[in-house]
Amino acid sequence: MRRAPAVELSAEDRAVLERWARGRSLPARQVERARIVLLAAQGIQDIDIAAQLGITNQKASRWRKRFLEAGIDGLKKDATRPGRKPSIPVSTIEAVLLKASSGMLSPRVLAAETGISESTVRRILKGRRPNALNASA
Repeated sequence: MRRAPAVELSAEDRAVLERWARGRSLPARQVERARIVLLAAQGIQDIDIAAQLGITNQKASRWRKRFLEAGIDGLKKDATRPGRKPSIPVSTIEAVLLKASSGMLSPRVLAAETGISESTVRRILKGRRPNALNASA
């Protein structure tokens, strides 16, 4: 059976994690993460931590690993994610901006020429990224 890496806590880290684990005004995620690391520091394996806290063993493993890599700061925030892919191709945005700069300023005409909605053209011209392709406008 695979053994999870051991977690050793300094007195300062233990004090912070214990305070977080008791915290009533902290986000529930942060409290749960603190509990995971405190149990891991007692030598408890991820599968047993998962059963005790009612979580998956993958989650227990993830936060043990994150603590070992980044310490207390690694428990504060979720990892960044790539985010949503743009729904309007960059080439379409460039085409709208090129046509608008050439003197064709009507959003209705730009929408008809590029095949996107007038509201999307307006968002592009205002400098905001369009969230969704709205073909009904």
